[in-house]
Amino acid sequence: MPTVNIFCRRKDNDQLINLITGLKIFLAKKLTCGDIKLSPKEISIRILNIEGDNMIGKVELEIKAHAFKERVEKQDEICNDVRQYIMQKDKLLGDIRVWLILCELGHSW
Repeated sequence: MPTVNIFCRRKDNDQLINLITGLKIFLAKKLTCGDIKLSPKEISIRILNIEGDNMIGKVELEIKAHAFKERVEKQDEICNDVRQYIMQKDKLLGDIRVWLILCELGHSW
């Protein structure tokens, strides 16, 4: 199941919280591939507040997901599409950076 860590300054929390439901739907569609069909309920999003000014972007997302072949082939496109989605939904968030970390994942219930 994909996880998303959103790193931001505390003052941007409310704007990001308002985007979470739509972002889950968008990510479920972008990360769905022939091997797996994702539901928004299967994506965990966490907002982590950062102190200091040492980030590359104003808001940074790290998306961790299983390395299915289709995702590997489209990884840059997925990152750019997620970035564009957030920037279109809230222009005030400013510079958004997105990383897609594809790896072998296990999970438990």
